[in-house]
Amino acid sequence: MTQTVRLCREVYDAKNKRRCIKIVVLIILLIGVILWAFWGNSALMVHPMTCASERLPKSFDGFRIVQVSDFHNTKSGRINKKLVEMLKDCSPDVIVITGDFVETPEMDAARSLMKVMVQLAPTYYVTGNHEARTREYPAVRSALEAGGVVVLENQKVMLERGGERIFLAGMMDPNFSRGRTEEVVRNALEKLSGEEYTILLSHRPELFELYTEYNMDLVFSGHAHGGQIRLPLIGGVFAPNQGLFPRYDAGQYTKNHTTMVVSRGIGNRVLVPRIHNRPEIVLVELKSK
Repeated sequence: MTQTVRLCREVYDAKNKRRCIKIVVLIILLIGVILWAFWGNSALMVHPMTCASERLPKSFDGFRIVQVSDFHNTKSGRINKKLVEMLKDCSPDVIVITGDFVETPEMDAARSLMKVMVQLAPTYYVTGNHEARTREYPAVRSALEAGGVVVLENQKVMLERGGERIFLAGMMDPNFSRGRTEEVVRNALEKLSGEEYTILLSHRPELFELYTEYNMDLVFSGHAHGGQIRLPLIGGVFAPNQGLFPRYDAGQYTKNHTTMVVSRGIGNRVLVPRIHNRPEIVLVELKSK
């Protein structure tokens, strides 16, 4: 009888030990996932890309464009310090800001970043949906222009190099208008399109089909935040104005001679943290075929 009791106790202790080991392993894994997610939300990176086109003038071969998107006036000192270092290392010819840079005139982080950018290269900006939400956008625009940033509101400018030229166009976020989105966008693109090589800055990637219809050569967009949570082999889980499993969440998309670059952005304005979705700036080098 005593031997049987002892055997039962040993079996019970062994089961308890295995259960404790499983619990400890699960806790360690959970802590690891939390730390990895925390690191991923602040581990800013440079995403280099090459965009080639037969329509690009030869003088612009090697032209470097840095894209900053969805900054959301990020107050993380770690991200902002790293961002400044990366911008300098990229040696850009121009810097483009594709919306949701700030939301109110209280823009200390954005203002500090802006000072660095305009010293490095000509800097161009278009609005996003968050700027459209605030009634204080005129003050934001004034602050950007006073800092040396070129604000493009359904306007385009000419870039010259080696005696040749291309155009850089900027479309305001359609939320600034009360009309139907498609009609508003078509009116803007009609004004911005042309025969020569044109780069379009527009916050909204979901409008890609319209960009191709108006023969934009290269488009820089943001807004999708990379789908917020990215799954291996699948991509982003959710993006505004696209819903679940968005078609245009990050990276390059090409149709006909139009290429769209979608940045995962830098800041975060939702409760759900970024998962497998590091914040980024994009460095695009143009190539003439």
